[in-house]
Amino acid sequence: MHVNRILAALPLERSAKTPLFRQLYEGIKGAILNGTINPGMQLPPTRTFCRLLAISRQTVLNAYAQLTAEGYLCGAIGKGTFVTLQLPQRPRACAALGLLRPLSARGAGFVAALGQTRYHQGKNCAFRVGMPGLEQFPFAVWSRLEARRLRHPDHHLGYSDPAGYLPLRELLCIYLKTSRGVQCTPEQIIMTSGSQQALFLLSNLLLGPGDAAWIESPGYRGASGPLYAAGAHVCAVPVDEQGLNVAYGAAHCPQAKLVYVTPSHQLPLGVTMSLQRRLELLDWAARNKAWVIEDDYDSEYRYTGPPLASLQSLDRAACVVYVGTLSKVLFPGLRLGYLVAPPALVDALVCAKSVIDRHTAIVPQMALADFIAEGHFGRHIKRTREANSERRAALLAGIAHELGDVLKCGPADGGLDLCVYFRRQQNEAEVASAGAARGIELRPLSFYADPGASAVCAVAPGLVLGFAAIPVPEIKHGLAVLGAILRGR
Repeated sequence: MHVNRILAALPLERSAKTPLFRQLYEGIKGAILNGTINPGMQLPPTRTFCRLLAISRQTVLNAYAQLTAEGYLCGAIGKGTFVTLQLPQRPRACAALGLLRPLSARGAGFVAALGQTRYHQGKNCAFRVGMPGLEQFPFAVWSRLEARRLRHPDHHLGYSDPAGYLPLRELLCIYLKTSRGVQCTPEQIIMTSGSQQALFLLSNLLLGPGDAAWIESPGYRGASGPLYAAGAHVCAVPVDEQGLNVAYGAAHCPQAKLVYVTPSHQLPLGVTMSLQRRLELLDWAARNKAWVIEDDYDSEYRYTGPPLASLQSLDRAACVVYVGTLSKVLFPGLRLGYLVAPPALVDALVCAKSVIDRHTAIVPQMALADFIAEGHFGRHIKRTREANSERRAALLAGIAHELGDVLKCGPADGGLDLCVYFRRQQNEAEVASAGAARGIELRPLSFYADPGASAVCAVAPGLVLGFAAIPVPEIKHGLAVLGAILRGR
């Protein structure tokens, strides 16, 4: 019989972890769905089938029972087993199926904007950017805190406040006031799944399609992505030694409704926004009723003095939204961030947050609250600041002693990365490619340039070198490899 030949040819891997009845079920189901076995066809009796494939009758019975329960087979004792007649025949699968229909304009915008972001792949190596040293994090302590919360569950483990776990927000409020001068109440803090979600929320809530927004160029591509995805008209504003050039933005894009800025430690150039520029930006935003997003992504790590006061601490018009992340001080996989919103914006943001994911995972928030309350957070920052300072010093010394003729360092007051410029003509892409071939990661400065930026935003060729996640011996090895590449060896 035709159907017997088909069933006898079903591939069964007897040594596989998947049970034989499950393999048989999948094989028959696939043959039905792709039209190899048609509706109404009779399948062989279980005793015949088990002889065809040299398997136990129970294996066949189990597979038939599962297929019958899901509606693929029907029949009765004494009448036989048949493929359900009412089952519509599906077309055979195509090797390369295209989209059923084009993406929406909004969907296409997401792909175009966010498809250019990068994430870390493979083992950690010199000079991976934006990455803290994971070996310094007290994972045993963190595991104990999470386990304790799970051993004693309470009402918080149900659906929670979209704004986040209140005890954590209360502790963050104290921390931000003390360390960054942020003026807020716990009710103004909204916990997010990393700062990226905060930027997405703000881009979509504060801007409509076609609304203008300033971004730094070069700047953080993870911030421009949500703006483009929201359909905003993105205006690239150059950065100089004093930070964002406010006068340029006001002259070339006066209609902007939002400004994204990294004033404490500009990514990627490392400059700090001067007080004059900060006041100039706040004055412009207040007069034009524009929102300012202050991304304070790595302010815990300043090596030449105490952390700088936030831009938000100078705001008198309630126009600054302060965005922070715990990815750089704890670990990126935690996916915990937060924003501090002006009071008038809080309710709208909480509602928008609840639409996206109801609330950020609650157990990590509870563990973090305990981590802060028991003093682990403060000790961890102190420990990592010291380790990062040592690694930064090793990187700066290595460049000065070994690569001073080919590299010039940018500002190195804080952060996890260092911007360096080529002293000789080099092709950024070729240098980065050569680095990858020799086992080091090199991020070209041009990666941070906005595609739509004008020539005035151009920056000298160079690289961004991460140091916080790299032990000193690896930093020295990485510099030796980089030196050989730059000198053509």
